Amino acid sequence: MLEFINEELEQLKKSGLYRKLRTIEKVNGSRITMGGKEYVNFCSNDYLGLAQHPKVKEKAIAIIKDFGFGAGASRLISGNTIIHEELEKRIAKFKGTEAALIFPTGYMANLGTITALVDENDTVIIDRLNHASIIDACKLSKAKLQVYPHKDMPALEKILARSEKYRRRLIITDAVFSMDGDISPVAEIAKLGKAYRAITMTDDAHATGVVEIEGKADIVMGTLSKAVGSLGGFIAGSAELIDYLRNKARSFIYSTALPPAACAASLAALEIMESEPELRQKLRENIRLIRQDAESAIIPIIIGDATETMRISQKLFEQGIFVSAIRPPTVAKGESRLRITVSALHSRVEVEQLSLLIKKITKDA
Repeated sequence: MLEFINEELEQLKKSGLYRKLRTIEKVNGSRITMGGKEYVNFCSNDYLGLAQHPKVKEKAIAIIKDFGFGAGASRLISGNTIIHEELEKRIAKFKGTEAALIFPTGYMANLGTITALVDENDTVIIDRLNHASIIDACKLSKAKLQVYPHKDMPALEKILARSEKYRRRLIITDAVFSMDGDISPVAEIAKLGKAYRAITMTDDAHATGVVEIEGKADIVMGTLSKAVGSLGGFIAGSAELIDYLRNKARSFIYSTALPPAACAASLAALEIMESEPELRQKLRENIRLIRQDAESAIIPIIIGDATETMRISQKLFEQGIFVSAIRPPTVAKGESRLRITVSALHSRVEVEQLSLLIKKITKDA
């Protein structure tokens, strides 16, 4: 009955799309140890290095001593603590909204929110390059899914203009696109949303704490697992929206709450973001060393062929540089790439070494 599994695995290997886990044995700043060898990590989304910040570690340890680790139940049963509520207030202040709600992951934040807001009577309008969690949530909601070309505002307006028959129209966009690193025209989207009485939502997963986004959507989703260096996702918006999601978002209602220590780590990280602006400055400097025109800490180098992308990634790995090879279905066929993510922890020497190696390897390809 399961013979097809081996056949499909073999096909993945032949096409350069097979994936396997790499095991990290130790983390030391921007460097990780795998198989007893040290590598410079250019794959992590820990953009500000806060996962390893001493104040973050101290805060998490202190809360473990008081609360233990696991929350033990969902928030609506007995998993809600003063640490969860303090974090939500802090996020709302950070994002400039009335309230916020935290979820175990960013994926679950998108899943719970989108399915709570729309159903088969509605339409969701999304950018072609939105994150997989948004696409999956839209499909699960049963709303009519409409896709506009990447950052194409005239196309978005045309869809809005012909979608008046739907009860609700929800426009969703990544703020920073996770595979391309470019920034969404959120201000224009928000303006169109108001003009056509549509709800607007941004996924700030790769923007929070790193990139200032011009314009503001009705609903802001974000993660605590990237620049914040912890774990979890959140929705920020009006007090009414958050109250609604507490009662309607299934991924919130039926999931065990985040560990209090993870919430404490996020609290400490948000405080550091504001008290240590030099971390963001160092990140910006590192980004410019690799590519002057980069819009975010995500810098893609398009190779095209999946097998060739894997070969180049392996060559870098042999030189002590860990850079992910991104292949379909994460990106479209023919658009396989190296996805470099830069951190404030990287030294100038490490960044310059990466730049030189990439130029040499891609030139020799």
